[in-house]
Amino acid sequence: MMAPRLRQFALTLHVASSVGLLGTIAAFLALVVAGLTSQDAPMVRAAYLAMPLIARFVIVPLTLASLLTGLVQSLGTAWGLFRHYWVLVKLLLTAFAAMVLLLKIELIDEAARLAAAATLPRAELHAAGIQLALHAIGGLLVLLVPTILSVYKPPGLTRYGWRKQHEEAA
Repeated sequence: MMAPRLRQFALTLHVASSVGLLGTIAAFLALVVAGLTSQDAPMVRAAYLAMPLIARFVIVPLTLASLLTGLVQSLGTAWGLFRHYWVLVKLLLTAFAAMVLLLKIELIDEAARLAAAATLPRAELHAAGIQLALHAIGGLLVLLVPTILSVYKPPGLTRYGWRKQHEEAA
């Protein structure tokens, strides 16, 4: 178990990275919406050109920080990583979101390349924008579930958690 001050510090890092991740994905979605709906070519270009920067230098690091600090929290506290279903679900959802994000970096880069073209290829850019919007919305929804689980902490021990609880009681 972690010392109380270390646990609080780790929890602060975890909450900050997780909340920052949600906010950054919302900002990314705002860029996608601006790129999809604006009739102003410079605005469309700027929105799509900003996306890879935000994805690579803010969203990816916050995703990895959230995942890492969540692991530290679970392993360093009584909640454990495999004792409670809600902790395990949080880990799996965050890992899934990280995997999807890393797979979509190429699409984000492609949208930026299209936006940088001399002649704005509206149809191709629109198709990429729709995919990015769906993934950003999906990412927000997927990452809201761990947030809800963290607040409500629904009961339910895994088999491992049940066994550990009985071992500790004996």
